[in-house]
Amino acid sequence: MRKLSLGTGILVGGLLTAVLMGVLFLGQQLAGLPFVPYDLFNWIARELPGNLVTLGIDLMIDTMLLLNISVVDAAKTAERLQALFLFWAGGTFAGMVYFAVMKFRQARADILSGVIMGALFGLPLIAVSLVISQSNIHPLLQFLWLALLFLAWGVALSSTYARLERISQTAVTAAVGEEMDVRSVERIGRRKFLIRFGATTAVITVLSGGLGLALATAERRRREEALEDTMAHNSDAAEASSFPNANDPVVPVPGTRPEYTPIKDHYQVFLQTEPTVINGEEWMLPVTGLVDNPLLLTIDDIRDNYEKRDQYVTITCISGRVGTGLISTTQWSGASLQEVLADAMVQDSARYLIIESGDGFHETVDLELIATDERIMLCYEWDGNTLPIDHGYPLRIWIPDRYGMKQPKWITSMELVNEYVEGYWVSRNWDKEAIVKATSVIDTVAVDHIIENGGQTLVPIGGIAYAGARGISKVEVSVDGGPWEEAQLRSPLSETTWVIWRYEWPFTAGEHTFEVRCVEGDGTPQIEQQSDARPDGSSGIHSAEASL
Repeated sequence: MRKLSLGTGILVGGLLTAVLMGVLFLGQQLAGLPFVPYDLFNWIARELPGNLVTLGIDLMIDTMLLLNISVVDAAKTAERLQALFLFWAGGTFAGMVYFAVMKFRQARADILSGVIMGALFGLPLIAVSLVISQSNIHPLLQFLWLALLFLAWGVALSSTYARLERISQTAVTAAVGEEMDVRSVERIGRRKFLIRFGATTAVITVLSGGLGLALATAERRRREEALEDTMAHNSDAAEASSFPNANDPVVPVPGTRPEYTPIKDHYQVFLQTEPTVINGEEWMLPVTGLVDNPLLLTIDDIRDNYEKRDQYVTITCISGRVGTGLISTTQWSGASLQEVLADAMVQDSARYLIIESGDGFHETVDLELIATDERIMLCYEWDGNTLPIDHGYPLRIWIPDRYGMKQPKWITSMELVNEYVEGYWVSRNWDKEAIVKATSVIDTVAVDHIIENGGQTLVPIGGIAYAGARGISKVEVSVDGGPWEEAQLRSPLSETTWVIWRYEWPFTAGEHTFEVRCVEGDGTPQIEQQSDARPDGSSGIHSAEASL
């Protein structure tokens, strides 16, 4: 009788782990139970050295750009696929190890060995999940659910091994009686069993995973519809006619990104594979540390006790490349952080504000910066509506002129301290200040909207320019390395948003390369030298090619 091969262990481990993933996912969607693959990925991303995390982010973004995949649309999907593969690979490896140990020991599989294997595979993952999971289920119930599934996985693994052993033994008896080759009979028996086994596990995986996916899709659609309904009842902020620059004569070139980003299209970047979900009715914000009057604020306290401030804001991600889609504009509303801290009566010895988030993120803000900029706000509304769950509900901070990495979402606490503590990304070797670099982007060369003017044929070219709160004073366009020509600028929605620019180029047939650069409000030119996003944001000239 041949001992079972490691390849068989890999196959069995992979199939059983796929079933485990499907059932875990269904449990998450049906009852809010932990989904261990995501929890494991989130934990690894949090615990890995900063250079490795950043390298992973860079590789993912570079791969997407190489394959012409939208980073905005696909980044989180890519992370989730990585999480699923990582967990599946771990389970597959565990299956191979079990088969290898049983083969080496020449042991007979039994339930106890399966229970031990399930515990060895599952207990570390259960511990990670209990620490990092966002599930609202009682931890004891989480433990029991996960323990049951991992032990069942182990028992199924040992039972499958035992079944394959029995097939081998049966093959010996049958072959002797029929005077046939033992290996041939054994091979046929194993093949039949593995086909049935594969079909059964595939059905369970598809049914559980498919039902879970259907539930997840339905929930996502429900949230999207709820958001659309809310926006439909309160849409003044998104009506172009209500914008402060509604009468500006410079009209965006067709194909330029919307001046005001619809919430559903606003870019999303967050630590974990899924957005953090916080119960707003139970949420309270403690303001503690070096204060004479510690605060414990509900979201209604922040809404009702402080003057509401509105600001059109463009925010962008530091990891985006030149021409990134990780940049969006909407209207933010909230309370002045200066006023909140005034009520807390900050002590003279305090120097920094540490902000903690529900997803494990944290950032440190210099009190001197807060004291010099009254625009810094604790934001609870976007576009005149409650802050969306995916974007930081119930509270996030906005700090002008900084990349998104400095601006925590899903805020859970604020503490005043006298010593600096590195923020989440700063400790992972990103820039301490993270001040937005000036950038300009070509969104469109509108070859389908050519203009005839006084016998001259003009091709409109358009895009955006952004320099944080420092403003844009000039945008210039160069064609095929020629002289820089000044573009028209549309008045921005505010001093903290991007600027829409327009340039009408005299048409010349052929292949052309267009480049754009900008100048900040005080005359500082955009950095033209190419640099990577790490550690303080990308720079360089954005270009586009067109055949006319």
